[in-house]
Amino acid sequence: MTQPPLNALRAFEAVARTGSFRAGAEDLCVTQSAISHQIKHLEDWLGVSLFDRGGRTPRLLPRGIALARDLTTAFDGIDAACRRARPASADGAVVVAAIPSVAVCWLIPRLPRFRALHPDVQLRVIYAHHGHEIDFTATDVAFTFADTRPVAEGILAEPFLSGRSVPVASPALVGTDPVTLSSEWLLGVGLLHDSDLSGWKTWLARSSTVVPDRLPGAIFEDFNLLRAAALAGQGVALCSLAMVGPDLKEGRLVQLSESSVLDEFDYYLIQSNLTPRDAGRRRAREAFLAWIGQEQAGSSVP
Repeated sequence: MTQPPLNALRAFEAVARTGSFRAGAEDLCVTQSAISHQIKHLEDWLGVSLFDRGGRTPRLLPRGIALARDLTTAFDGIDAACRRARPASADGAVVVAAIPSVAVCWLIPRLPRFRALHPDVQLRVIYAHHGHEIDFTATDVAFTFADTRPVAEGILAEPFLSGRSVPVASPALVGTDPVTLSSEWLLGVGLLHDSDLSGWKTWLARSSTVVPDRLPGAIFEDFNLLRAAALAGQGVALCSLAMVGPDLKEGRLVQLSESSVLDEFDYYLIQSNLTPRDAGRRRAREAFLAWIGQEQAGSSVP
């Protein structure tokens, strides 16, 4: 039996992970035609179909779902092994992995203050992708979002900010008149969804508001996209107060209710228990963590 076609496996995993042939092609920086060719090659090599192509959009068959799950795990393992083989930070930088919402809404706007206090400390800020394990042999500090405290060997995780989320919208969308958040009003101005419809379904149920059988509105796979749509006046979004606090304070968004969802979730600050061998980098990490503590203490939610 010949060796598995690695390029075809990579193409298939990208399509399964991103949800479409187009998104998979963008993820790998190739054309959609090339992705389709590679997946056809893989199906020919396996002798089975991985997608149901009977509808408008190809849908993964059960064997395709199982293969994709195993491939994602395998590729993540290969990626982690390669990172471990490299020097963790040859330039002595403190490596900070942050989920996009924390990186864009909380961390990056505050970094000028850190640079002013510690101009000699170099940071390397990278994304911590949801659903992907963080390799703490190559990462000093990470920010994540979860409903329970992350537990793993070699890390220390502490709650950082609350994940409590409330309805917010652009002042241009709401206007100046008092708003009653009925399902009719919400559906009229439009709902914005984060990843799926569960957030708004939970909020409507908790607020004793009639939950329609169908909840229209755009779904965004990233909090920053959701926040941008809310800022643009495209509808009402359920956003973490910890992330949109500055938007509320400066009037770019308005909070429409105290009723909330995701109260059981928190943003977590995770640090590796692995002590950097280089004394300079160790002191740099300690300085960054101390600064984070100061900024956290000074964070306020309207």
